[in-house]
Formats: sequence, structure tokens, C-alpha cells
Amino acid sequence: MAGTINQARMKFSKIVNSSSYTQFNRSQNPDGESSRVEVKISADGEEEMDGTELGPMQNDTYTRTSHSRPWNRWRILVWVGGVLVIFIVGLLVGFSAHHESESAPCPSRVPPIQEVLPNYPPSLDWSDLVKLLNDKLSSKDIEDRLSELSQSDRRAGSFADNKLADKIHNFFTEQKMDPWVDEHFVKLQYPDKSKPNKVEFGSVSIRPNGFLAYSETGRKEGRLVYANYGQLSDFETVQNETYRLSLNGSVVLMRAGNISMAQKVMNAAKMGAIAALIYPDPADYEIMSEDTDLYGHVHLGSGDPYTPGFPSFNHTQFPPAKSSGLPGILAQTITANKAREIFKNMGGDDAPISFKGQLPTYKLGSENDRITVEVNNNLAHTKIHNVFGVIKGYVDPDRYVVIGAQRDSLSLGYAKSTVGTTLLLELAKVFTELKKEGFRPKRSIVFASWTAGDFGNVGVTEWLEGYWASLDRKAFTYISLDGVVTGAGHFRASASPLLHTLLKKTVLKVNSSSSGLLQEFDLKTMQMDDGAYPFLAMSGIPSVSFSFVSPPASAKEFFGTNLDDKTHLDSITNKKVVELSVLAAQVAGQMALRLVHDHILKLDVSKYSDVITDHVSAIIQRVDVLKKNNVSKTESLSTKWLNAAKSSYSQAASSLNTDIRNTDLNDMEMCRIINNRIMKVEKNFLSPYVSLRDVPFRHIFFGNGWQTTTDLEKYFGDVYEMKTSFDIDQVLNKFALLTWTIQGCANDLAGDIWSLDNEI
Repeated sequence: MAGTINQARMKFSKIVNSSSYTQFNRSQNPDGESSRVEVKISADGEEEMDGTELGPMQNDTYTRTSHSRPWNRWRILVWVGGVLVIFIVGLLVGFSAHHESESAPCPSRVPPIQEVLPNYPPSLDWSDLVKLLNDKLSSKDIEDRLSELSQSDRRAGSFADNKLADKIHNFFTEQKMDPWVDEHFVKLQYPDKSKPNKVEFGSVSIRPNGFLAYSETGRKEGRLVYANYGQLSDFETVQNETYRLSLNGSVVLMRAGNISMAQKVMNAAKMGAIAALIYPDPADYEIMSEDTDLYGHVHLGSGDPYTPGFPSFNHTQFPPAKSSGLPGILAQTITANKAREIFKNMGGDDAPISFKGQLPTYKLGSENDRITVEVNNNLAHTKIHNVFGVIKGYVDPDRYVVIGAQRDSLSLGYAKSTVGTTLLLELAKVFTELKKEGFRPKRSIVFASWTAGDFGNVGVTEWLEGYWASLDRKAFTYISLDGVVTGAGHFRASASPLLHTLLKKTVLKVNSSSSGLLQEFDLKTMQMDDGAYPFLAMSGIPSVSFSFVSPPASAKEFFGTNLDDKTHLDSITNKKVVELSVLAAQVAGQMALRLVHDHILKLDVSKYSDVITDHVSAIIQRVDVLKKNNVSKTESLSTKWLNAAKSSYSQAASSLNTDIRNTDLNDMEMCRIINNRIMKVEKNFLSPYVSLRDVPFRHIFFGNGWQTTTDLEKYFGDVYEMKTSFDIDQVLNKFALLTWTIQGCANDLAGDIWSLDNEI
């Protein structure tokens, strides 16, 4: 109590005896006008006040001393009264504290004060939440929005694309989702309308409407060679002892399918070809007219190929570099009918049976088959916009699941982009309504509308490149809505192993109420042209993409053509586009809900144990085969440490699952620690031993490059088939890099340093 009185006396002494001053600090506003003035009043220690508008003042900061006015009787009475009030308050506070200390038992340990979040935990349990989600997904709203978003011009960076971006931004604003826009300045390539591309072969003259972006431009003439799908094995066939065709300086004709157009053209370039022609064979595109044009790109990579590894922000200074994924040769598409005319006039040997489709004749080409290809595409600097909205979490708002869809297309893009964009907006609306109903997501949900996807995931990749240093610590899952409805009956998906368990459980849940619309579930490896691939293979963020497809036709076979319209999609789905769209929204929505609802992230780290085991077993098997065949220097090659790293990961995954079972889920800090361990897994499978700029897809299992397990397995196969010689130094180097990438992931997953496996 005495302390309280002393404090009151000291406060009064300061009030009476101290001198004060006022400081006026004039700050410049962004327009260069000095209109804001900060007023600071100090008494011993400085106390700051908000800026006050005081009209024009000079730019200098100055200090002005203020002197006290003479004391009078009323001022003395006021100050004395103030002292008495402070004294009485201090007396009462002291008495109250003393009284409580005598009457209440003194606890041995005072519990820490914890902030209680409003309406937390969630007022809705999981079953009620799922039911509410499904009830709010409206078939009528989806149908109306599909009609609203259908448009003929979906070219990235066009007026129509920007107008659609504005519409999405306005929608996010209406939903109070704090929207923002990410601008990028990229190079996109389109045909020159005043100077069309040409293909001339004898009497056959072609002026194609379709095109391949990022083709080299110019005019080339060379020998025509047919190479089936353009796979490396196809090129080996035409060069073998039977046919002995030289590909150096040739123009290669290939049919679309099996691998991406970018892979075909890159393979042709590696064989010494100067140009590539691609057509859709009726055997692979049964539902397509033979006069259908193809649209696509030839960049074997992702993002703007003229800013590899760098985000294409306007203020970025770019080095004079090109992506290594640019093939550097001419590339053009032609229709099946034009390919028919070319084959009719070709000479040389008949193509092997495996090279034949449904056209009347297939020739490999002769020395006299000369063809000219001219490509006049224009490379233009283009401003593109990605649009985002967010529903913020209540516990870990800095952790988020991203749901995204591209809105652009080189063709009509109804299935590829309209359906996905529709579901993006529908899910954003539904999640906003769920929040109003009392749902309190623990983590945030970001809704992203990308553009320039048809040029090789340009919008997605530029965003990832801009923020890749921190995204893996914040974004823990990406769900792609691109092309989610391309048929009916089968459900086809590609996903990180971390999401396999959640995906399968979600699909089973949705299938139980879908009246048998889901007849089969296929889980495939994610390919480079997938919209989710950059998240997984470049940024180390667990990702998933999926689609309803119609067997036996291949999924998405009409993408990049003008068949990608409403009429065609209604036809191949028996007019169930809306119904299937609702199911797709349920799959994406329930996965996102589960990831932001539970205390522990629903990412199954044990699934990677199976992936690692499969690849390590394949490598060990190939090494054993080489040793049995007495390949030189393989006797010194040991797989012991690679196998040990595999075991370390399995042990770490098992230990994590044990920790989860033994954790009090109400302990938010412990849940966050466990979730941190889970979130690092995918990122740790990006090889730390290769450059992001040189090898953007660094993932050792799903990436592309020499650092992958599949590349090592292929190398051993080539050695066995005597296609290449065995290089022990190269193999030992790859063994070390793979071993320590897996072991490093295991160490991080194990958590505390005393939990590490020191076997290696």
C-alpha cells in the first residue's frame, strides 16, 4: 500500500515540475504534397499522437518550448483535488489487494493466461459441416455461372481475359474475401495474322489455323521423316539397322498423344531435326473431325521461358537468358486431313505396324521427300493478372490451402477453364456462407484464378517464383480445378502421396451419394502439363488434380481444340455437366474442409514410405543385374546406405504417427509443432544439390532431370542394354545425392535432434 501511495506522489511531482514541449513533424505524402503533420507531446518520456491536419507548414522539423502560465487559486484547488483523488484510489486498491491475499489461498503455480478465440472450437461437427457444404452447393447456381462465364475469347492478356479477371475480383470483394491482384509482365507468342504460317510439300500447300507457342520462327527446308509419337523409342526405331534413317537436318512428322507436344519437339531437336509437324491421328482422336486444328506450346518447362527461375514482375531486372526447355526448332500443327495428303505423297519404306493409325497409308519417307516449314509467330510482352481471395483461419491464419483454376485458353476452353473457374467461384461463395453459419476454419483458404495456363502454367509459375522462398512454409496443399469434367464414369486423379489417403476417403464418401456416377478410380503420376505440377515438383507443396473422364477415350483429348465447347461436353457426358460439376465441387470442397478443420493436417507421411521403397528396390534390382552380368566396376557399388536412408524415413514416419496418437489435440502449440514436421516433407524431397534455375523441377521422385530416381533407373537400364557405358563416378555421385536427400527428409521429419537416426 505504501508503494501505491509513493507512486501517486511521484506521478504528481512529475506533473507539477516537468516542462513540456511540442514537436511538429511534417511528412511528405506520396504525391509530394506536405499535408500531414505529426504532433508529439513530451514530458520526460515522449508520448506520440496521431497526425493532425494543421494546414500548410514549412518542411523543417522544429521544437518549441512551452512555458507554464502563472498559478492562481483555482488551478491550485484543482491540483490539490487531483492529488486527493489519486491518494484515495491508491488507498482503496491497496486495501483490496491486501484483503484478497489474506482471504484466498495462494496457489503454488499461476496458470498462464491463454487467449480464447471467439466461437472456438467450431460449433459444427464434421458430419454437420459436410452436410451443410453439400446442401449449399447449388446446381442452379453452377448452371447459371457456367452460362455467364462462357465466352469465345479466352486468350491470356486479352481484353476479355482482363474483363473476366475484374469480374472475379469484384465477386471476391462482394464475398468480403480481401481480394488482391498479382501482375506479371511475360512474353507470350501468337501467330501473325498478316503473315500466316505455311507448310509446303510438293503439291500440298497448308495454311494452318492452329499453332504451337514458343516455336522458333523462320523458314526451314529438309527431308521429311515420320516418327510415330515422337518418343525416344520411336526415334531409335527409325534409326535402327532396318531403316537407317538420318534425322539430322530433317523435318519430323509426328502424331499427337502419349507424351506432350513439348516433349515430342524436344526429342526431335535432340535428334538433330530442324522442324517438327504434329497432327491428331483418327486412331487416337476418334471423336474429332479430321479438319480439327490443334493449339499448344513447345516449352518443356513451366512459366515464362524468357525469365527462367525469376518472377516476371515489372521491376525485376532479367539476365539475357532462355529456358533450357525451349527446343530451338520450328514447330507447327496440321490437321489429320493434311497429314493424310502428306502420307499419300511420301515415299520410302512402309512404317512399322506400331506406327500405324487409321489413315490409309503410313510411310517413313525417302531422300526425295523435301518439305518446307515457315513459322511467323510474334513474341509479345503481355501484362497478365492472377486474382486471389482469402477466407482467413482462426488459429493458424498464416497457413493455407490454395484452390485454383486457370481462366484462359488458346481454344474455346469450356471444359479446360470455364468449368474450373465456375467451381472456384461457387466454392468461394459456399465457404463464405459456411463461415456465416458458424464454421471456424483453423487455417486459411486461398482462392486463385490463374491466367496464361495454356502457355505452360505461366501465371501459376510466375507467382510461385515470386514467393517460393516462403510459400512452402505457408501453403500446405494445392487443389487444382482445371479440367475437372471432361467426361463421365471414371474418376482420374494425380496427387502427391501425402494426399492419397485423404483423396481416396473423400472420393468414397462422395461416391456413396452419387448414384453410381463414379464407376472407377484411377490414380496416376502427375505430368508436367498438369496445372498442379509446378506446386508439387518446383515448390514442394503437396498437390492434387482430378477429372471425371469417359472411357475408353483418353482424358482431355479435345483440349487445345475448338471441340472444347459446351455442345461437345454435353454430348460426351450425356448432359450431366452440372451434376458432375457438383460432385467435383464436393470432392475439392470436402478435401479443403478436412485440411482446415482438423487439429492435425490430414497429410499421410507414411505413404511416401511406399514410394521410397519402390524406387530403392528398383535401383537395387538393377544394380544386382549389372553385377551378375559382370559389368566393369559395379562390384564396388553398394546400395547399403541408400537402403538405410529408406529405413530412416520409414522409422521417422512411424515415430510421427506415434506422436500424433499420444498428443493432446487441445494443445495448440504441440499440434503446430507436429504440423510443421508434416509440412516440411514434400519440400525436403526437392533436391538441394541442383539449381532452381537450371533444374526447376527438383523433386527426386516427380521432378524432371538427372537428379530423379527415375533418371538413375533409366541409366542402369541403358547400361544393361549397352546403349551407354557405365560411369562409376556418375553413379556414386547420384547415389550420394539421393541418399542424403532422403535421409535429410527423414531427419527433419523425426523432429528433435535426439530423435534422429544416426545409422548413416
